[in-house]
Amino acid sequence: MKRLLVLRPQPGASATAERARSLGLDPALIPLFEIEPLEWTAADPAGFDALLLTSANAVRFGGDELKSLLPLPVHAVGAATAEAACEAGFRVSSVGEAGVDALLDSLDPKLKLLHLGGDHRKAPGAARQAIRSIAVYRSHEIEAPDVGEAGDAVALIHSPRSGARFAQLVRDRGSIAIAAISQAAAQAAGTGWQRVEWASRPNDDALLALAAELCNNLSGT
Repeated sequence: MKRLLVLRPQPGASATAERARSLGLDPALIPLFEIEPLEWTAADPAGFDALLLTSANAVRFGGDELKSLLPLPVHAVGAATAEAACEAGFRVSSVGEAGVDALLDSLDPKLKLLHLGGDHRKAPGAARQAIRSIAVYRSHEIEAPDVGEAGDAVALIHSPRSGARFAQLVRDRGSIAIAAISQAAAQAAGTGWQRVEWASRPNDDALLALAAELCNNLSGT
């Protein structure tokens, strides 16, 4: 069985690794990025109908400014984001499990949404809703992640940025398979890998199911 490389930042990396172990996989944590909070000022909640949260990190690293936004209902992308919002005291109105675009398509186009996210991630420009984005955390590259012994493994790619970074770091790709959360994340990793596949749905459950299949059925080269 191939090892599973968990490349996402902490604390998400440990949570993913724990779920991987429950599936009988052998995860190795090699975060490529580190999350840190940014100084920010919350907007007046009276100017918005709801919060749009596309990552649990917006809640984990949002700090005290989140308190003034508690009256706003939350539309969250993914169960982990929704869970983090509930733990912080927010009322979750809807949870999208097929990505932010699908979630926005399901919402009233007249809504005014406040999007809290990372400094590298913006709300979709083609959304029908009026969306204002505020960066509340930063994701920066870890200078020298230990990917030197990455061979004969399946790499979990949670974002296009992660795919591109992993591709920069690894030269000997023939025995490494890519399990990506989306087609865009898979394409960002480039070519030359033993196998490149993406999850049937852009969430951790589908991604880990794909990773388990690859880890159990692929052999090294």
